[in-house]
Amino acid sequence: MAFKAAPLPASFTVTSMLGFIISAVYTASGRLDPSWGFAFCLVFVIMFIASFISLEKAPVEAELKVNNMDSKL
Repeated sequence: MAFKAAPLPASFTVTSMLGFIISAVYTASGRLDPSWGFAFCLVFVIMFIASFISLEKAPVEAELKVNNMDSKL
């Protein structure tokens, strides 16, 4: 079975970047415990990597189909 990547919206990438920045700042300033800060940063980094995999590997046809369905609503 071949690997298939789903197209992810741009808001997913933005959320991952903002989440990482906020988590890193809160951890560095001492507002967030370092273990929780590391966990949050790790989750947001994984989200960011997933968005780039989606950007590179997702089929264009599936994204066009999603966009066409959105425009019909």
